[in-house]
Amino acid sequence: MKTSSATAIWNGNLKEGRGKISLHSTGYETGYTFASRFENGKGTNPEELIGAAHAACFSMAFSNILAGKGYQPLEVNTRATVSLGNKDGKPAITSVHLETKARIEGIDEDVFQRLAEDAKKNCPVSRALAALNISLNAKLIP
Repeated sequence: MKTSSATAIWNGNLKEGRGKISLHSTGYETGYTFASRFENGKGTNPEELIGAAHAACFSMAFSNILAGKGYQPLEVNTRATVSLGNKDGKPAITSVHLETKARIEGIDEDVFQRLAEDAKKNCPVSRALAALNISLNAKLIP
């Protein structure tokens, strides 16, 4: 199986420190801080990266499921909102909400919703996050 990797470096204490995330496949680097994770500061955070991974995974899985059933997916556009809250008095990822809009020729609403639920349940990132509440709002667009 394929493996992928990324690196995160953190310098300093939690509130005043700074970090850098590097994606090995592309060399892309971005910063993160306490403020970007727990407040509204600039930079990314682990939850946003999980959201990006989940949105990408769901979109690919949904497209694959659709094609496997004979439908032509023209576009699958997904946003994943990852919620960070408290569990047992400690910070924890509490849920993920997927919102997808898709253009698919020749599909009816019931089949569309059933296949979207299949993708939500079975994409690899959803399976990795199975302990979380994962919700989906899927909209078929013309």
